[in-house]
Amino acid sequence: MTSIQVFDPAMCCSTGICGPTVEPHLVRFAADLDWLKTQGVTVERFNLSQQPMAFAADADVKAALHEKGEGALPLIKLNGKVQSLGTYPSREQLAALAGVGMPAPSIYTEAVQELVSIGAAIASNCQPCFKFHYDKARKLGVSREDMLRAVKTAQGVKEVPANAVLGLAERFLNDQTASIFGAPEIKLLPTGAPTTCCGGSSETNGSCG
Repeated sequence: MTSIQVFDPAMCCSTGICGPTVEPHLVRFAADLDWLKTQGVTVERFNLSQQPMAFAADADVKAALHEKGEGALPLIKLNGKVQSLGTYPSREQLAALAGVGMPAPSIYTEAVQELVSIGAAIASNCQPCFKFHYDKARKLGVSREDMLRAVKTAQGVKEVPANAVLGLAERFLNDQTASIFGAPEIKLLPTGAPTTCCGGSSETNGSCG
């Protein structure tokens, strides 16, 4: 099993969020180590201020500190062998060290999210939603053409059930009403059945929803 050991310099904690200011590189590195754990990699982390004996007991770490001082930290070991000194590797570098594959980059960007939201606003007939997401998409640099495509796609999806119910209404209300009621696909309610729509009970007083 692959194992990674991280020997951190002296600090209050390794998360990067417990000090007077947030340390983005520590936050990122902590998330990267958590990701490695999900890939089956064993991760151990030692803090010089809290676990000095772990540094003193490791010959490689002790030698690096003797030669470079705290500039050797953070020190990263893979399966007991030193891999890097004085820097926090990126997720890509950690993945390469541990021999695990990187996940495919997500295509669900912030811009794509706004295009989806524009489509949802059209489908739900929500004018405030459309205005909000149109403005946000514009600020993200989304083109007018892409927003129009999102609108047209949403409108096409919305029109399918709308056209279907209009067709049903026309079939019931045209001159051939009598023959429609005899069509095999039309099922009449049995005598005494609740006369409510949308699958509701009689408690809904015949209203939809």
